[in-house]
Amino acid sequence: MPTLYFGQGIPYVVVMTLSVVMYKNLGISNTDIALYTGWLYLPWVVKPLWSPLVELFRSKRYWIVALQLVTGAALALVALTTRLPNFFQLSLAILWLMAFSSATHDIAADGFYMLALPRHAQAAYVGVRSGFYRLAMIAGQGGLVYLAGKLGENGGDVRMAWSTVFWILAALFVALFAYHRFMLPHPDGDRSDDDHADRGVDGARSGPGIQRGADSRPAHRALLREFFATFAAFFRKKDLATILGFLLLFRLGEAQLLKLAIPFLLDPTDKGGLGLSIADVGLVYGSIGVIALSAGGLLGGLAIARFGLKRCLWPMVFAVHVPDLVFVYLATALPHNFALVAACMALEQFGYGFGFAAYLLYMIMVSDGAHQTAHYAICTGFMALGMMVPGMASGWIQQHLGYQHFFIWVCLATLPAFALTARVRIDAGFGRK
Repeated sequence: MPTLYFGQGIPYVVVMTLSVVMYKNLGISNTDIALYTGWLYLPWVVKPLWSPLVELFRSKRYWIVALQLVTGAALALVALTTRLPNFFQLSLAILWLMAFSSATHDIAADGFYMLALPRHAQAAYVGVRSGFYRLAMIAGQGGLVYLAGKLGENGGDVRMAWSTVFWILAALFVALFAYHRFMLPHPDGDRSDDDHADRGVDGARSGPGIQRGADSRPAHRALLREFFATFAAFFRKKDLATILGFLLLFRLGEAQLLKLAIPFLLDPTDKGGLGLSIADVGLVYGSIGVIALSAGGLLGGLAIARFGLKRCLWPMVFAVHVPDLVFVYLATALPHNFALVAACMALEQFGYGFGFAAYLLYMIMVSDGAHQTAHYAICTGFMALGMMVPGMASGWIQQHLGYQHFFIWVCLATLPAFALTARVRIDAGFGRK
């Protein structure tokens, strides 16, 4: 479980954060960074649509191992593109492939988690999977960004520095592929009709499974009927407009802030930024910030367990959005004190982690029922859509407003979240032990 969820976290961090730092370091404009990396959210938006394929074809173990090999190959290809004249276009295409692979890996890994562990062990290991996913964020946003910065400073060849980082990541995923090929267990329930008497990428027989032919087709048709019925049931939920509005607009401000936070930290002061080095950004945003984010998330979960979601919702909405004001301060004062910048980043990330626990619990509450797993996947799709579309436009907005007015706009964009919070219905006592 530790290696599985560490491997799940790294590609997401690479696609969503490491790519932004790399493109900014190599001179791509904020508008292009936000627009084109925003598209990389799309596989997570639409992944519920192809999740039945993971059920219908091969085992989840097969998907996990195969996709880790694909991810390793994609990382190596990115490393090879850094010196090419059309690097931006080629690397984006490869990162989109990686995003698709990562989203599919998420489906398989989460399903494998439920199959490989009995119910009591699932609860026991939830902290382990979350902890190692967070560790992947620290390693990617912190350690690897810091490494790229130091390599660029010492050698002076920025493209070679990023190529080295991606070669390291490629080697890591080849190692994960080899390790999981032999070490992942073979749960009895992890079968598909493609597995009978075959050896796949995972290199082991899965057992007899369901035979091809007439006997399997009715089961496939029943699965597809259930798939469409599950979607229909979600869109028949009471207060659907409020639910969708909350899922899509709760992070309207944060979606834009997230895309421009790193460019703001990196841009020189004459462009309205703080002028930090790549290594400093890895430390302040990728390490200190993620540690504060994780601490906030843990405290938020404890608060909801103690008081319930209904009592915690409003304080947590304020905790998510009010700390965005620190970016208005930073863009206005442009402080040179590294400790002050780090404290501001920690405050903003802690507040976001603390408050985001309410958003996650709200999705769990909305998903509660006969199709909980599938409905939660649909909720995460809308969550990703709410991040993708505003994020794509954020670079263009910032280029026209400048950083100071852009961050003021981000704060104004949080107002729909407050308006929708006043409309959501929370079950009394939900989330409280």
